[in-house]
Amino acid sequence: MLKPKIKMKKFLTLVMSTVLLGFAASAQEALFQAQNIVSPEVHEDNTVTFRLFAPKAQAVEVTGDFLPSIKMDTPMGQMDGPGKAALTKDANGVWSYKTTVLNPELYGYSFVIDGFTTTDPSNPFLIRDVASATNFFLIGGGQGDLYKTNDIPHGSVSRRWYDSPGLGMDRRITVYTPPGYETSNESYPVLYLLHGAGGDEEAWINLGRTAQILDNLIATGKSKPMIVVMPNGNVIQDAAPGEGNKNFYKPQFMIPKTMDGTYEGAFEDIIRFVESNYRVKADKKNRAIAGLSMGGFHTLHVSRYYPNTFDYIGLFSAAIMPREDATGRVYSNFDQTLKTQQDNGYKLYWIAIGKTDFLYKANQEYLAKLKGMNMPHTYVESEGGHTWRNWRVYLSQFAPQLFQ
Repeated sequence: MLKPKIKMKKFLTLVMSTVLLGFAASAQEALFQAQNIVSPEVHEDNTVTFRLFAPKAQAVEVTGDFLPSIKMDTPMGQMDGPGKAALTKDANGVWSYKTTVLNPELYGYSFVIDGFTTTDPSNPFLIRDVASATNFFLIGGGQGDLYKTNDIPHGSVSRRWYDSPGLGMDRRITVYTPPGYETSNESYPVLYLLHGAGGDEEAWINLGRTAQILDNLIATGKSKPMIVVMPNGNVIQDAAPGEGNKNFYKPQFMIPKTMDGTYEGAFEDIIRFVESNYRVKADKKNRAIAGLSMGGFHTLHVSRYYPNTFDYIGLFSAAIMPREDATGRVYSNFDQTLKTQQDNGYKLYWIAIGKTDFLYKANQEYLAKLKGMNMPHTYVESEGGHTWRNWRVYLSQFAPQLFQ
């Protein structure tokens, strides 16, 4: 009576073993195929091929800033966004797309699989921008060589904590020191470099390639060696999400107290820390301040509120005037304090923006104001919009003009 049961158990065991072996073989095949995929593959002619193993997908697209831009509705208004291109699938379930020849640049991209946006599993190199993580790749030559880590002397990047009595907390700050800083007794000028909305003290060093740009400019003699200080402009944070006392949480584009004057009013805490902890030339002619978007807004108002502190001011795609609900002493007497800044004198007031930037009109109005005051300034107008591609270029153009 037991023999049929024994035979049935053996049969079921054999079936299960066959299924499991088949599953394992299939999984190994998928893993093997995925591991052998090269994506992105940058070719010698500066075309790039993207590949994705997704045999069950119905449609796959790549989206990135190497494609013609499209208009997108955002909380800040209509802005340029990355375009899309469709991949094609081969008999092995590998999707691919080859670009046209690309200009030297650092590019970001993602895949869209059946409507779901995700990263490229074959590319381990990611950058976080606000709450989005995207892959990136680099086309060398020309401007792109400034973003490469070349075989030259390198500066150091450190994350420090400073006491901010004005904000009532210790805060994290990123500091670049030029090649040779640790082994010399020399004192250096300082550039305070401010991020945009949704960014933090990680933005300029990661998305902006600040260390690579400064290393390369200094090595070729195009820029003076300098210290670059990259603070966190979000006054309710002690550090970037995942790095502070709130630990891990989703970053937001705009957070409370972002542009209400609190940051500008407490900016002296940052200067005091830097000039007490680094070998710096602590005078106006050796201080510069610049920023992108919200950081450009902060730059405008910090330099005006402390009107005899900086000889070099850089506004990159800057937000200009305070919001209607903004109050406080920082934004009062705007015209008077701007005139005081002008009367005190400075060496460079540099404004740059792209032709399709959503802040273009506000910048033109501000330029008209400066012209009406006969306030000296330099204006640079570029192609493109509110993008890191422009801001990296602006930094590479602004830095060589400093401390000459």
